[in-house]
Amino acid sequence: MGTEFSAKSAFLIVLGILLNLAFKTEAGSIVIYWGQDGREGTLTSTCASRKYGVVNIAFLSIFGNGQKPQINLAGHCDPSSNGCQKVSNDIRNCQNQGVKVMLSIGGGTSGYTLTSDAEARGVAEYLWNNFLGGRSNSRPLGDAILDGIDFDIEGGELHYVALATRLSELSRGGRKVYLTAAPQCPFPDDWLDGALATGLFDYVYIQFYNNRPCEYNTNNPKKFKDSWNQWTSSVPAQKFFVGLPASQQAAGSGYVGANILKSQVLPFVKGSSKYGGVMLWNKYHDDRNGYSSQIRDSV
Repeated sequence: MGTEFSAKSAFLIVLGILLNLAFKTEAGSIVIYWGQDGREGTLTSTCASRKYGVVNIAFLSIFGNGQKPQINLAGHCDPSSNGCQKVSNDIRNCQNQGVKVMLSIGGGTSGYTLTSDAEARGVAEYLWNNFLGGRSNSRPLGDAILDGIDFDIEGGELHYVALATRLSELSRGGRKVYLTAAPQCPFPDDWLDGALATGLFDYVYIQFYNNRPCEYNTNNPKKFKDSWNQWTSSVPAQKFFVGLPASQQAAGSGYVGANILKSQVLPFVKGSSKYGGVMLWNKYHDDRNGYSSQIRDSV
């Protein structure tokens, strides 16, 4: 009986260790948007801070409607003279530290639209050849292979199902290509509802800012909680993130103080098995406010 007890005890101890490791693996991460302010530091320094699990390079802001796709990294580099190819080393530095680096397409400009499914598939092939596992002589960010594509779509026509589907097809059998999206919190999203319904997206960063009907409000948290529950129960994605401005200056509304996030918001959203972490807009404002440093141990 003593031997049996010891065996069971050993089994329970090992099981406890494995469960503990599994719990730690499921801890949330912080996603940051980088690229829209030259004062935010390099991509390498962003990842070296050890604050972020995913960095979205923002943005490929011109595509579709017969236009040649173009990236815009604000004050960081000039893509028209191939000046952004130097970012390739930064991308690899980040990936070597375990940070996923994505290209975010879209943004809050009017420079993009997709006029047809055929054009959407063409844009997908451009993204594959110029930023992912394909080949091109004119890769804007150099020869580094990004981890995937983030859809920050805030306008244009509705052909993103075709774009996401073609990206998924191109990546089959090879290196994993992550697809992520940053929809507005009102459900369903005006532009990405169909694409998100495909089940092809890994992470969804719900923008709970500049959208008062579903932002977090300490006086009326129900509207935020209802929105979170609707997103996580309706969209077939792996993980969902609470999207927030990193400072009051980063958005018109929706800023949540770090203490309130830690004491009120995170305990609620962590109740979902699909909780992934927190997305912040953006690196420059995070630097100024120190937001990620205040919340990182709680995410």
